[in-house]
Amino acid sequence: MTGKPRGASALLYGGAALTVLVTLFAFAYRSGLAEYLRAGYPELGPGRIDEGVTAYTVILSVVGALGLAGWLVTVRAAGAGRGWARWMGAGLFVAASCIALAGLTVRDSNGEVGLAPLLGWLQVLPLVPGLVAVVLLWRRAR
Repeated sequence: MTGKPRGASALLYGGAALTVLVTLFAFAYRSGLAEYLRAGYPELGPGRIDEGVTAYTVILSVVGALGLAGWLVTVRAAGAGRGWARWMGAGLFVAASCIALAGLTVRDSNGEVGLAPLLGWLQVLPLVPGLVAVVLLWRRAR
């Protein structure tokens, strides 16, 4: 890779910021997630609903932390001109796409999508700068 991919770096930082915001939103949306779970499982008591909300919040936090780490490692590698940065960016984009797709489509035992749709669609947001950054990293490599 020749030169420093400034456009890609800006997008990578933007994706990292979006990842942080989406992850923090999961905490702010706990009541909405609880309502979604109550609607899908009316037989569950408040304690079980709280357990479900906590489980989803922990899962989304872990995904967010891993995503943030991936963004930061990729932006650092791209900024240093490492050739493997484009491969890492592409691999992380594929992994993030799979996670977002799972959040939008995996059905729970009640037949509904397990993750509240708003949270599922928010997982897609960081993919936008990620895709553009990966394209720029590969263009820069030519």
